[in-house]
Amino acid sequence: MNKDLMRQSVGYHGPALLSLLKSEQYENPDIQSISTEFLKTAIHHRKARKSDNIAIQQLVARKADLLFAPTWKSMASTDLNDEETEDYYAIMPPIEQLMEVPSDDKRQYFFRDIERGDIVIGRVTSIRDFGFFVMLISLGGDLVRDIESLEITALCPVRDVPSHGKHEDPMSYFQVGDLIRAALKDVDRYHERLAVTLHPSALPTHLSHWKLGVISRDDLPTYYRRNATLGNHIGETYDTILHQSLGFANPSTVEYLLGKLGISEIDSPSLMRGLQSKNFIGDDYAAALRKKQSASWALKCVKTGVDHFKAGRHVDAMNEYNKALEIDSNNVEALVARGALYATKGSLSKAISDFDLALETCPTHRNAKKYLCQTLVERGGQLEEEEMLTNAENCYKKALKLDQSFGEAEEALQKLRKRMQKSIEKKEKETREEEKKVEVSSAEKLRKLLKEEKRSVGGDFFLTRSSLSWSLSSNAN
Repeated sequence: MNKDLMRQSVGYHGPALLSLLKSEQYENPDIQSISTEFLKTAIHHRKARKSDNIAIQQLVARKADLLFAPTWKSMASTDLNDEETEDYYAIMPPIEQLMEVPSDDKRQYFFRDIERGDIVIGRVTSIRDFGFFVMLISLGGDLVRDIESLEITALCPVRDVPSHGKHEDPMSYFQVGDLIRAALKDVDRYHERLAVTLHPSALPTHLSHWKLGVISRDDLPTYYRRNATLGNHIGETYDTILHQSLGFANPSTVEYLLGKLGISEIDSPSLMRGLQSKNFIGDDYAAALRKKQSASWALKCVKTGVDHFKAGRHVDAMNEYNKALEIDSNNVEALVARGALYATKGSLSKAISDFDLALETCPTHRNAKKYLCQTLVERGGQLEEEEMLTNAENCYKKALKLDQSFGEAEEALQKLRKRMQKSIEKKEKETREEEKKVEVSSAEKLRKLLKEEKRSVGGDFFLTRSSLSWSLSSNAN
């Protein structure tokens, strides 16, 4: 537990809180080990407070282990500077400007909430030897208020104006009409008087980065500039102004603001013990919840698309299915519905692709499996007509692998195999006949060659005998 925070709390509420802490947190070793120190500190600083704080003391005692936990802020927070973050989240005008709040009430609430160290911005109205007066127009720190019409004046004494030279008059740097950023030094709520200072040491740690002194109009808070553009008579609603803000459209607004506030989205602090992060499961976190919300929204689009499909408005149905898948790319119902629409239009390959994706996400989805099997059989029939029998066989096999009892796929596969067998037998028969034709042709060619050879041999013999007879008769002569 954070002992410094505990000391501050007991020092403020007194021994009554310490007694409640002992009774409520009696098993907490931190409370028991430092009870004596806390008791001395509480008695030394302050007596028990009035009973009107008993409810607060009881809450602190019951939730002490959560309130003073060292991990309350799990991230390092930084101050929100709307000049740098105008595009990251919606910066709105003060809420009272959008409501009919009487000026007296505005003034009362202003002096009730303002504290020393708060930053104010105003215009110099008059300069005197003892200081200058400022008419406040806005607040520049944590508070956002519409105060320009209240005509609240603050004094900045000369001693609270930093000197820029040894012999120069510090008031010479200011003129009537200058915009001044200053820190509140004194607040007199009864007489409604304010004193401001330009010394940076008056600022609390979380506001120490602000520069005090003369500023330009560009240095005015964004909410004030938006306030000025609206005018005195606002005809727009809060929602309208919010949606017109550039930062409202930033999809990372929540993450950005959580980071600025030092709050972890994963280990979110809570005073409800049932909501402690250690008891959370993965589905309880924002990312999982957003995923469920997206799935729910996508299902609404699918339902609208189905209604369009039943009415014959296929284009509208396709638009709704595509919209659902833009919201949730893995939405099974949207994939199945779009696949069915593709199948109806004859785009069987696209339908099969959608059904496959649906089954990858949810392997047990009955309609996805049923429609995929039917579409595969239909696609197989198309491939048979295109004489792509092997691809058709693969479609039937895939359908049977998904559902072994799917009769249409089994019947189509058997017919295809018989057709393929007949095709093979036909090709074999054609091959044999072709071989026979080749053999007959070869034999015929051989016979022709033999005949030609015989003719050639017989002619030579006759010529030889004639030549011989001619030779003999020549010798006799």
